[in-house]
Parts: sequence; structure tokens; C-alpha cells
Amino acid sequence: MLSNLLNIFKISDLRNKLLFVVLMVAVYRLGVAIRVPGVDPIAIEQLQASASQQGALGFLNLFSGGAFESFSIFALGIMPYITASIIMQVLGVVIPKLEELQQEGAVGQRKITQYTRYVTIGLATLQATGLVFIFGTGQGQAFFTQGPPTNVPLLTGGIWPRGYLIIPTLVAGTAVLMWIGEMISQRGIGNGMSMVIFASVVASMPGGFLSILTLRGWFWFSAMVILTVGIVIAVVFVELGQRRIPVQFAKRVVGRRMMGGQNTYIPLKVNQSGVIPIIFASSILLLPVIFSNVLGAADPDSWRGQIQSFVTEYIVNPDNFVYVGILALMIIAFAYFYNSIAFDPVRQADQLRKQGGFIPGVRPGPQTERYLGKAVNRITLPGAVFIAVIAILPYILLIVANVSTFGFAGTSVLISVGVALELMRQIDSQLTLRNYEGFLK
Repeated sequence: MLSNLLNIFKISDLRNKLLFVVLMVAVYRLGVAIRVPGVDPIAIEQLQASASQQGALGFLNLFSGGAFESFSIFALGIMPYITASIIMQVLGVVIPKLEELQQEGAVGQRKITQYTRYVTIGLATLQATGLVFIFGTGQGQAFFTQGPPTNVPLLTGGIWPRGYLIIPTLVAGTAVLMWIGEMISQRGIGNGMSMVIFASVVASMPGGFLSILTLRGWFWFSAMVILTVGIVIAVVFVELGQRRIPVQFAKRVVGRRMMGGQNTYIPLKVNQSGVIPIIFASSILLLPVIFSNVLGAADPDSWRGQIQSFVTEYIVNPDNFVYVGILALMIIAFAYFYNSIAFDPVRQADQLRKQGGFIPGVRPGPQTERYLGKAVNRITLPGAVFIAVIAILPYILLIVANVSTFGFAGTSVLISVGVALELMRQIDSQLTLRNYEGFLK
């Protein structure tokens, strides 16, 4: 195994790609430590205490690699780009022009990528403006923090003029992250955006284990280590699991040569959507929080006060089974929604028919569409339930054992293992291409 790993550094091209990825990740981690100008250090400390909890702030902090809790130039993280990519993928099903671009190959993909960048900048501007106006006046800490509210604003002198300097700074930070991700994809190895998320998630895991050891002792530290190892094994098992639908191609004569006749399969992954349903569900749960902030302070007996009380008790606070149940159901629903977009049985059946392929025992056309649709729906359920269990596991620990210092353990491991497996597959293919033995069996 060790000798196979050393083969990576014997290939100059592969070695340079890995070193470039490490360099870009180092630049990203350096930017996480650079704080935006003009914020109050005392308010930052209280924001860090709030972000260490589970819930909305903890989720935002997870995907920014700790940049959100320190309000650094990368505080928005890569989330605007992920959201923009999902929006463009959904619109590709609705808007015929985008669907045509998706089918034009590399030229159409470049145009879609350019549109995604524009949408990313727009979303980053909206999110940066919202964060500055919510946390700059202290309303964010007061609303998101469990327990007694804290109203220390990030900007002690008011929003003007420093707040309007922070907004373009945060947007520029997202643009730099987007550039880093694209550079990794072009000149490095692996998907650049996935590597940025991987670096963000992995950076927060050692601190989580250290917090458990410091605050909860060796028993809960050992329990979390065992639980994490179990989650890693389960995630690897599910990520590599797939349903292979056999496909056979009919023989046909082209000139004087006999073409076709080979057998292949359509791989359907058990967890085809990855961590996207968790991102979807958590983003939707943030909307009531934002809307209730827009309502402003209100009398607890009024309808606005009752809405704010409901949101505070059930939507923001993760230590109740209502929040856990809503999150789990939304994750399962979004898993089905995403799979219906990512895998279209009608298009797949039409491609098989045009290529002269068919599923043994199934007629081409509508019967193939129904067969593929049924297979996708049946295989989506265990994958959706699995990622829902992984996502709500830290909240169950919070409710049952009051272990809240290592939130999002399941989501962190799910992202880390998924990206690591994909990176290992690409390195293994590079080694095999150059007549070296790979390290994946």
C-alpha cells in the first residue's frame, strides 16, 4: 500500500497537480484568518460562541471553514456558488434555452458556467448585505443565540460607512473562492469546489474532538471517535453502493463491419444526491429565521411575537424533536427532488433507443421509462433515509446526551468521505493510465 502511494510522487505531472491543490488550499486557509475591516472584537467573540452551537449559525460556519464565526473575508464561503449551481441545474429543466446549452457539449457548458458566475455574484451580494445589516446591528446574535440574548453589534459606529465597505469585501472573497475552485479543477486534480468544501469541513473537525475531550472527558471523546469511525464505514459502504441495470446493444452492420452486440450497464448510485439535500433543507429552514428578523421586535402576545416565538423555539433551536423531524423529512423530500432532476428516465430511455440499446426483458420506449423511473424511486429511498439519519444524528446526541460541542459530525464525515473517495478514484485512474498499480481495489 505504501509503495503504491509513493508511486504518486514518481509521476511529475500528478505530483505537480497535487502540490498545486495543496497551494490553493493553503491560500484559502490564509484568507480565512484575514478579518474584514471595522468589526468589533467583542462582538466577534460572542459570534464565535454562537457559531459553536448547532443550528443555523453552526451550519453556515461549517461550510465556511470557521470563516463565518470570525467574519473573515471568506465568511460567505462557497455556498453562493453551490446555490447558484443548483439554481442553474433546476432552471435547465424549466428553461428550454438552458436545456439546449446543456446538450451542446463543451461550448454550452462554458456559457452555463459563465451564467453561474453571474448568479453567484448576485447571491453573494444579497447574502453579504443581509449579514451586514443583521449582525452589524446585533440582531443576528440576539436571534440565533440560545439562552439570554446578546445585542453587541459588529459595527459599533453604525452601518455607514464601514458596513458598505464590508459588503464588497465579502463579495470579493466569494469571487476569489470561486476562482480558487476553478483553478483547482483546471490545473489540479479533483473537483475544485468540492476540494474547497473538503478543506472547510476537515479544518473544523480537530477542534470539535478537542472540545469534547476538554469539556466532556475521555468517555464522550472515545464514544465520538467510535461513532465517527462507524459513520465513515457506513458512508463508504453507501457511497460505493450502486444498482447496475444491464443494457444490451443490438448488432448492426456498418459497411462491411459488424457493430454493437456488447453488454454494459447503467450505474445508479444509492446516494446519488450526496450532501445536496442537507444543504437544501438547511437553507430552507433559514428562510423563516430571516423573515422573522424582518418583522422586527414585537409584543409576545401579538401575531408577530407568536411567529417569532415559534421560529425561535422550533426552527432555530435544534434541541427538540420537532426541528429534527422537519429537517429529516425535508432532506428525504429534497433527495427525491434532486434525483428527479439529475436522472431523467425519459431522456435516458430515448438515448438508449437512439443508440440501439435495450434492457433485457423490457420493451424500448414507455416501458423502459417506467422501469427506470421505478428503479430510481426504489433506490432513492434507502439513500435518502441514510443521509437524513447522518444529518440528524448530532441533534439526537444533543437531545439525549447533551453533547453539542461537535455538531454536524455526520454531515462533516459525509462530505469528507465523499470528496476523498472521488479524489482517490481520479488519482487511481491517473496511476493506472501510466502503467502503475493503483491503490483502490
